[in-house]
Amino acid sequence: MERQNDRVSAAVSDALRRQIQSYLFADRTVVRAHVHSFGCQLNVSDGERIRGMLTGLGFTLTDSYEDADLILFNTCAVRESAEDRVYGILGNIKQYKTKNPHLILVLCGCMASEEHTAEFVRTHYPFVDIVFGTASLSRFPQLLLEHFQGKKFACDIGEYDAMYEGIVPSREHPFKAAVPVMFGCNNFCTYCIVPYVRGRERSRKPEQILEEVRQLVQDGYKEIMLLGQNVNSYGKDLEEPVSFASLLRQIDEIPGEFVVRFLSSHPKDATPELLDTILSGEKIGRHLHLPVQCGSDAVLAQMNRRYTVTQYLEIVEYLRQRDPDFSLTTDLIVGFPNESEADFQGTLDLVRRVQYDNLYTFIYSKRRGTKAAEIVDHTPDAEKRQRMERLLALQREIATEHYKRFVGRTLRVLVEGESKRKGYLMGKDKAFIIAEFPGDPSLIGQFVDVRVTDARNWAVEGVLAAEEELS
Repeated sequence: MERQNDRVSAAVSDALRRQIQSYLFADRTVVRAHVHSFGCQLNVSDGERIRGMLTGLGFTLTDSYEDADLILFNTCAVRESAEDRVYGILGNIKQYKTKNPHLILVLCGCMASEEHTAEFVRTHYPFVDIVFGTASLSRFPQLLLEHFQGKKFACDIGEYDAMYEGIVPSREHPFKAAVPVMFGCNNFCTYCIVPYVRGRERSRKPEQILEEVRQLVQDGYKEIMLLGQNVNSYGKDLEEPVSFASLLRQIDEIPGEFVVRFLSSHPKDATPELLDTILSGEKIGRHLHLPVQCGSDAVLAQMNRRYTVTQYLEIVEYLRQRDPDFSLTTDLIVGFPNESEADFQGTLDLVRRVQYDNLYTFIYSKRRGTKAAEIVDHTPDAEKRQRMERLLALQREIATEHYKRFVGRTLRVLVEGESKRKGYLMGKDKAFIIAEFPGDPSLIGQFVDVRVTDARNWAVEGVLAAEEELS
């Protein structure tokens, strides 16, 4: 992937680069940077672009705190526990600053976008040199220059800027790539901080996205993950509106063997056009991650989700009528403030009816700055934990039975890596079904055909079809 590294510096002007490098290499020949991204895949994608800017400026990336001349924490703000973790790490990292007074310490991302964070860090962690929010990612090189020029605390958490086009990421994975298609969110779910730290929805132009995907396919990437807080509403804010379904169709036409996936979808924007596009696409994953959050209309209204259980099930029915095996996964929050047993039973009933392939579950935790944090909650934590155990037990039972539908079939699987089981590989098929099978590590990064022989509660097991034919 060296061709990418040749392109990463395009967004930094030559003059700015020369100024920064005059400080970086004044008394050394190698400068190293450590980038740690917390949280969601969009955050990880931002971290890759930050890595790209750093390598474009001349930094060498390192996985070690000890070797680093710059340490950057790209933070998450979804839960307060995530913030507490970052502050704990910052406290521990002070030792490296003591050992190396020239070490540059940077805090950025969603947590840094909150109004109170910059002043709190300035007061309680004065050894942090630079703070910037998600809106100011492209200004990082300028902040770095300000630091070198003597500014004690370089900070920018201002208004949302351009889409940082031209910043080519230094990707962490050799054959799977994330491509943001939009930023921000307009939904204001009452439990979620995202609209406050990532701003309102802003879509990238389709030609910019298509060019990035074409280059990734040319560079040998096999899985393209399109990212947005709500990809379904992509393109509504463009001067010439383009639907997400239209964007998917254009990506599907790009030559090459690869699979297109996307996160995350909001049920209220899952249109028939989008569903038909997924069902008919050649390279589009035959899978939809459709967060429902709860199976109670009353709780959904409190969450400001703007759909009912019936409307959600209409989407499921539309997909399953056209493809009974269509793969669905979802997010569920257990224990939203004052969730009753009847509300929770609604969630269990929904899970039984939909037959999800996988669940991503969370016990509700209060998030300062959100509407839900203002609700006085009378449901005991112990009861919430017990409900979670019941939900997970039900899903294990459903998934074990549900995965049996694949036994005897052959799946086209992208091999992602070695399994925890010795001698086995693991990967995912077009429907995001995890498969484990015996195989040589040389197959990692390739598409292979796997004949399914058994089903478990989280994956299927099989054998390589090619080897089976030879035996």
